[in-house]
Amino acid sequence: MPRFFVNGPLAVGDTAVIDSADARHIAGALRMAVGESLTLCDGNGTDYAATITAIGKDAVTVSVDNAAPNATEPSLAVTLYMGMPKGDKLEFVIQKAVELGVTKVVPVVTARSIVRVSGKDAEKKQVRLQRIAAEAAGQCGRGIIPTVYAPIDFKTALARLKEERVLLCYEGGGAPIGTLVTPDDTAVSLVIGPEGGFAPEEVEAIKALGGRIATLGPRILRCETAPLAALAVLMEKSGNMV
Repeated sequence: MPRFFVNGPLAVGDTAVIDSADARHIAGALRMAVGESLTLCDGNGTDYAATITAIGKDAVTVSVDNAAPNATEPSLAVTLYMGMPKGDKLEFVIQKAVELGVTKVVPVVTARSIVRVSGKDAEKKQVRLQRIAAEAAGQCGRGIIPTVYAPIDFKTALARLKEERVLLCYEGGGAPIGTLVTPDDTAVSLVIGPEGGFAPEEVEAIKALGGRIATLGPRILRCETAPLAALAVLMEKSGNMV
């Protein structure tokens, strides 16, 4: 069933308006009609079954029929700290990470990052990446829209990681990542490097914070493959793949 995020919360019997691109998508690409059903989500974990009551050029009006807690959000909140890769790889990672259940994504400019952005460029990039996350969240039935932050440098990332439970995936070895999470865990920060991986001093800085070094096996994965493989394992071992 088509699914769209709206400002909430809503109540049964309320009228809600879907506007802009979503409204045009409903009327155009989906060719939906008055009387058909769709799902709304308030972005805070509640889904609403709704019926279309009117379709205009740039607005679709619906009536809320019932409400229920969203059933797709994982019990493990994962914040992905992703070393800035080249090209459009970060867009791909964000889209797939949202599908796999990530809660937050923080792009990080590391010592070996080739791409470096700051200021207004970073803000513009954040806006585009957040839009990609929102589209992926709607497509895969998420109950929230994961937050994508503007890119930060490694020093700033370290300051944030001080208060978090950190797993850094490293091609130089470590504990199998599947052994570092259980169904009792509620939050973890996953740190992945860019092309070329982490500089040794960055790995040591994570260790100094109490971070655990994890391995994804004997093969060296591409920077866009590693976070998705790690997320899949974390979700499976925390009981969120059933």
